[in-house]
Amino acid sequence: MKLRIPNTFVLLFLILAMIALSTWFVPGGQYDTVLVDGKPRIQPDSFHYVASNPQGFVALMLAPIKGFVAAAEIIGFVLIVGGAFAVMQRTNAIDSMIKTVAKAHGTSPFVRAMMIPVFVTMFSLGGATFGMSEECIPFILIFVPLALALGYDSIVGVAIPFLSAQVGFAAAFLNPFNVGVAQGIAGVELFSGVGYRMIVWFIANGVTIAFLMWYAARIKRNPALSPTFELDTVLRKEKTMSLADFAGMTRRHGAVLWLFLGFMGAMVYGVVRHEWSVGEISALFLVMAIVVGVVGQLDSDQFVDAFITGAKDLVTTALVIALARGTMILAKDANIIDTMLHALTPLVQSSSPIFAAQKMFLIQTVINFFIHSGTGQAALTMPIMAPLADLVGVTRQTAILAFQFGEFTLPMIPTSGVTVGVLALARIPWLTWAKWMIPLQLMYFVLALLLLIPPCLMNWQ
Repeated sequence: MKLRIPNTFVLLFLILAMIALSTWFVPGGQYDTVLVDGKPRIQPDSFHYVASNPQGFVALMLAPIKGFVAAAEIIGFVLIVGGAFAVMQRTNAIDSMIKTVAKAHGTSPFVRAMMIPVFVTMFSLGGATFGMSEECIPFILIFVPLALALGYDSIVGVAIPFLSAQVGFAAAFLNPFNVGVAQGIAGVELFSGVGYRMIVWFIANGVTIAFLMWYAARIKRNPALSPTFELDTVLRKEKTMSLADFAGMTRRHGAVLWLFLGFMGAMVYGVVRHEWSVGEISALFLVMAIVVGVVGQLDSDQFVDAFITGAKDLVTTALVIALARGTMILAKDANIIDTMLHALTPLVQSSSPIFAAQKMFLIQTVINFFIHSGTGQAALTMPIMAPLADLVGVTRQTAILAFQFGEFTLPMIPTSGVTVGVLALARIPWLTWAKWMIPLQLMYFVLALLLLIPPCLMNWQ
């Protein structure tokens, strides 16, 4: 009998049910917080048990709608981005660009050799500098069809923008949302230790490039080896691409693409200089849709139809994100998140600073399953991990790096709204993606353990 793999919705609901069940056995707990520079900071010695709040059937059923409310901004962002890209696609500028790259890829060895390294580095730098995470979602709509046109598969199309950005986020050196917040809470000079962090990023980025180039070459030689071979066959039929009659991009197509690059640059500037959040970025994409529609010479009916169609296509993605967010809300309402953190903290103690730092990484990896926000995880764990690092002989700078490395698992965990949202957008089942990620995830795991050794040996401050 063939084992039937459940889809993402079933998996997420099973996780939701497991968390609800655990709330009847895990006692409630809480850390006291104080305001430091206007931000709540947990007091490490203040943990105390509180009345448990088991989550029953009603709470389980309410969790998805609560997740929808809590994730309203990111869901709105996804729908607006879907509409904006549908408008852009209606101008045929994206198809024109894809055909141009595909044609060059077939004739230029240089383009073939450099396409993956350049794009991976670009997105990885986005994660390492301005905290690119949710912002990679729109690029799935470009890189999946591009990868299919070049003879690769949907996994390559997802990995280039999504995996690269998440690896850059985990190995960040100037990311204000994880490095900056963690260093501020730990009392470490802001963005200090950038030299070693850049070495870490360079190594992690190189591993990602090497693995993707090996995999892409393998799929290019034999497409049937792809885990998404059947899915990609359907997608290629839906979006056939003929280069025989392609005469090249028009000026109008070029103008639309330059506008897109300009708006992406504006997004980077806004995030870095003005600390834009999802709301401001959503507004930027809405403006982009309008401007692109005008330059692309779409009339009002074409514009509205394209925008609504694009948003409608992402309703499934929005529902997946809401369900994923519900898992964290259920644990929070039950008051068990602090209890789990308190139970994990003593496990970091070790006779060797190296082992202690590596245990910190393992603990942060577990916590990352429940808390996916780099800022939120830093705010929750660094007030405890920073003073604990002093006690076990690990520098606070190293403790922050261990916290960062916990993010290496985000591209694989099914409770992350970004992860499951991206996969739903690409129509890739989570289990298919997870199976593909296992060898790469093991590489990241070993890499993190090894890269935590030099800071301990050199007493990295």
